[in-house]
Amino acid sequence: MIFKDLLNDELASQLTKDTKGMGIQDTLRTIACRFQGEIAFSTSFGQEDQIITDMIFTADLPVMVFTLDTGRHFEETYKIMNQTLAKYNKKIKVCFPDKDQVEKLMTQKGPYSFYESIENRQECCHIRKVLPLRKILGQVSVWITGLRASQSDARNTTNRISYDAENKVIKYNPLIDWSIDQVNEYLKLNHIPYNVLHDRGFLSIGCAPCTRAVAHGENIRAGRWWWENNTSKECGLHQKD
Repeated sequence: MIFKDLLNDELASQLTKDTKGMGIQDTLRTIACRFQGEIAFSTSFGQEDQIITDMIFTADLPVMVFTLDTGRHFEETYKIMNQTLAKYNKKIKVCFPDKDQVEKLMTQKGPYSFYESIENRQECCHIRKVLPLRKILGQVSVWITGLRASQSDARNTTNRISYDAENKVIKYNPLIDWSIDQVNEYLKLNHIPYNVLHDRGFLSIGCAPCTRAVAHGENIRAGRWWWENNTSKECGLHQKD
């Protein structure tokens, strides 16, 4: 890796200063050029991710776009992936969890162990999402995400650009200050396909067994792992966000 050993809080602060006042497209281009070949964007095909995918693909930026296929997605998620591939005619790298680990988990605990305890749920998330993510992030220096501050209390202090010490990458959150109205407006104006589950009350979409629609007025993340109480509603991908 060219940059990996040079990544730290100071570099993140410098990037923040260097891109101050820039729009998202210019910031993406600046970071992509500076870290060419070592920058990746993770998409779960949610509304925010579809916007960033559009910005990357329409500008033909040198950013690897990848997704984590846990094996438990909604059919609608696969459909929007297919629509996205057709619209942009670009490749999206698909990352699967380790087969042996999934087989062991399913054999020992069955297909729904995550309902039994927080520890079991975190174990499933760790195998299906966290470990595959770490494998990808170990190959890059910059990780782009679709986080927004208003998605949860745990994310409302997240910086636009920061150093993620856990994954040893610079983390860039282009839409961190966007409202859901801005998200919807961008999708509409640019004719971007999005997951139809969003129109059915699924404001945050993860694995099918772990996601439900939310009622009016509920928190965006209330539909994730709804059977758990007093948790941060995170799977471990964004532990400090």
